Amino acid sequence: MALQPLIAIVDDDEGLRVSLDGLVRSLGYRVSTFSSAEAYLSSAVAAESACIISDVQMPGGMSGIRLAQKVKASSDPIPIILISAFVDERVSAEANAAGVHAFLRKPFDGEVLIDLVEEALSA
Repeated sequence: MALQPLIAIVDDDEGLRVSLDGLVRSLGYRVSTFSSAEAYLSSAVAAESACIISDVQMPGGMSGIRLAQKVKASSDPIPIILISAFVDERVSAEANAAGVHAFLRKPFDGEVLIDLVEEALSA
């Protein structure tokens, strides 16, 4: 039996990480959560992830946009879905330039996120 794809969730908000973990696991995917982009990048999960869901603004560390830039520049880029409560034209432009798969404004409908994850994995 093949392993289900691994989805990485990167967000400094523990409550949101737990909520997204439950949502994504309910679809049958494997999930690993991280409180920072740095923690994700230094983990073994980084080499195994099929998709990343990341917050844009995380205090004191690398932003989700910078994470997207690093992942896209890697030898094995994977789809990234960015989420943020703070969306403006500059942030949207930076996200698009970083090549993210999608950009969602918090709060968002879980069904929309599910559709985006499934779309990203089938791309």
